[in-house]
Amino acid sequence: MAIREYLKLARSFNAVLTGMSPVMGAIAMQQYDILFLFILFLIGFFGHTFGFVFNDIVDYKIDKSSKEISDRPLISGTISIRKAWLFAFLSMAISFALALYIAFINRNFLPVVILAASAFFIGLYDLVSKKLPFMDIFVALGVFFLILYGATANITNLASVTKITWIVCVLGSLQVLYMQFIAGGLKDIENDFGNGAKTAAIKLGVRIQNGELKISNSFKALAYGLQVIDIIVVFLPFFIIWGLGALSIFQYAQWMVIILIALVMFFLSYRLLSMKKFERSKARKYIGSHYMINFMIVPIMLMSLNPWAGILMFFPGLGFILSNIILHGTIAQPKTM
Repeated sequence: MAIREYLKLARSFNAVLTGMSPVMGAIAMQQYDILFLFILFLIGFFGHTFGFVFNDIVDYKIDKSSKEISDRPLISGTISIRKAWLFAFLSMAISFALALYIAFINRNFLPVVILAASAFFIGLYDLVSKKLPFMDIFVALGVFFLILYGATANITNLASVTKITWIVCVLGSLQVLYMQFIAGGLKDIENDFGNGAKTAAIKLGVRIQNGELKISNSFKALAYGLQVIDIIVVFLPFFIIWGLGALSIFQYAQWMVIILIALVMFFLSYRLLSMKKFERSKARKYIGSHYMINFMIVPIMLMSLNPWAGILMFFPGLGFILSNIILHGTIAQPKTM
């Protein structure tokens, strides 16, 4: 029971995705050692745990007034604030201990500095996210540096980082911005609006009036705009790295799959942004479904480097589904989201 509650507190439904972030960076650098990649996954996983537990601690006073997230361990009282602090710092300690282990082996501590930058931006977001709008940019920066950490963990200088790796860092940041600005802003709108939080969604005019959800055109423009930019960036390597003249039939097949995923993403966004009445369970379903397919894009693109990279597209969705089934009895609606 205790383990189950700590997994809820860690937001295990999307912990696999964060764990895969440094792995994506390493694979973009064509590093395929399984043990090395597993250690990177653990560094990302425990870094994720720290970020979300710290966020719950900081937002406790706002969150405790919401019945919709009463399943969160701090709100339900199954885990105390003191134990949550210990869990957060233990997770951070494990993440950095593993990073230092790799650094000592390689005699290169620059990656640890990059990982510290990631942790700094995530912690900064947790402290100011409800106080100032558009602070989700700090989460995007945290993920950017987490991917960059994985890319640099086995090299000695930033000059060795490849173009496609920088593109993967940008893609990870863009996808997180959507999840934070749009998905995060909408799923918490009822509680945030009622408690006077200053999030991007509220700043852009999203409101709940007389039980109805009012979504502004500017918020919709941001949602669709982020996804358009995401799709444009994912196609960049095919033009500026591999070159259209050298593309294989396999790479054109990648295009078709990416376009299909993009269409499904836009459809799910449309359904989410067309809600007339705020229903958190329905919002969770759309967000969860979007989450499972959105993060397939980068592994599919990386298949141009190594076809086996495509396997990574299944892990975030699989982790999401298994976590929900085990902890919440649902498939795409985590009750702690």
